[in-house]
This record gives sequence, structure tokens and C-alpha cells, in this order.
Amino acid sequence: MASPFPQRSLAWRRRIWQQPLVLGLMGIALCGCSFDLGSLIPAKDKPQETPKAEAPAESTVSAGNVTEAQAHTAKAQSLAKSGETAAALDEFNRAVGLDPYNAQALYGRALIYQGNNQHNFAIADFGAASGLNPQKVEPLLGRATSYLAIGKLKEAAADLDEASEADPHNAQVWTTRGQAYERLGDRAKAAASYTKAVALRPRDDAARSGLARVGG
Repeated sequence: MASPFPQRSLAWRRRIWQQPLVLGLMGIALCGCSFDLGSLIPAKDKPQETPKAEAPAESTVSAGNVTEAQAHTAKAQSLAKSGETAAALDEFNRAVGLDPYNAQALYGRALIYQGNNQHNFAIADFGAASGLNPQKVEPLLGRATSYLAIGKLKEAAADLDEASEADPHNAQVWTTRGQAYERLGDRAKAAASYTKAVALRPRDDAARSGLARVGG
């Protein structure tokens, strides 16, 4: 499976607008592993605090720290795949603490925060991962999904515009972009996005129903 980051990958799915938002982040692939978003959804929302800061602009990270961080990341992936998200989060925290430039750990932690409805935390980590890997679709799509969840529609649309340029063949990006613009009231952009999504993935029910709603 292709990796969303150099030598690393992680993807999953989630639903947001009136019906579950089917994300292109569905299968999380980290070091060849995958797990469903469903396993990350908690029984109830958790309170949020001030988001963690994005990766620092300058920092010295030893080779030993990088190696240890990778080991914690791999362990977190395995735990997340097994549905042990609390333990996985602890391991991702250790990985990021050792190496704040570990985009794979940041992205994995963001997905867990998102699954726990801790969207401000998720946005911060998706943003850090995106900054470390410009033009990668997965963190942009992940951050857009969290923006949609908290009603920041313009921010979501901006991320989805960028994601659609980075990977114009990603059907999930177009479906989610359609939902963002539909909520913004821009029926023309919503219809165009849904149309592209359906062209790429004809059985995308979310895109097809969205297209019907906006009259495409």
C-alpha cells in the first residue's frame, strides 16, 4: 500500500455531514498495517484543552531519539490496529516527544484525537504533519474533516482545494469538498466536486446523494 509519508503511511475514514463522512483516510496504513476508524470512535465525547503546538521550527533530534521514536510509532500502530487506542495514544505521545518531526506519529495521533472528537488537538497534529510533508493529501483531508466537524467551513474548503490540486484523482477529496461547499452554500462548486467524485468512484453513495441535493 502506498504510504502518505516518505517510508511511512497512515489512512482512515470518517463521516461528518448529515450522514457519516466516508473519508479517504479509511484504511490506516502504517508500516503496512491498517485499521478502521470505527475502532477509534469513543462512547462519548471527551473535553478538549488547548491544542498541542505544532512541531517546532528548529530542534536538535539525535539519531538515537529518531530510532526510538520509530519503535514507539510501530508499537502504537499495532495497538491501534488492535483497537487499544488509549495505549496507542501513549505510544504516539512518546514518539512525538522523542522526535517532534515524526510525521507518521503526528498523523497517527491526530487520527486518534479525531476519533475521540478532540478536533482541536487533531487539527494541530494534522497541521504539523502537513507542514512536514507539504502537498500530501492525507493530513490535509484529515484536518479538513475536523474543521468540518467544528463548523470551520472556509478552513475546510481551503484544505480541500489544496488537496484536490495535490491529488485530483482522489475521489474522497472531491466528495468531502462537495460537502464543504454545500454547507457553505456554493452549489456550483459543490456540484462540480460531487460530479468529479462520481466520475472517479461511480458507487460513491455520499457523492451521488450530494449531487442530487445540489441539482447537479
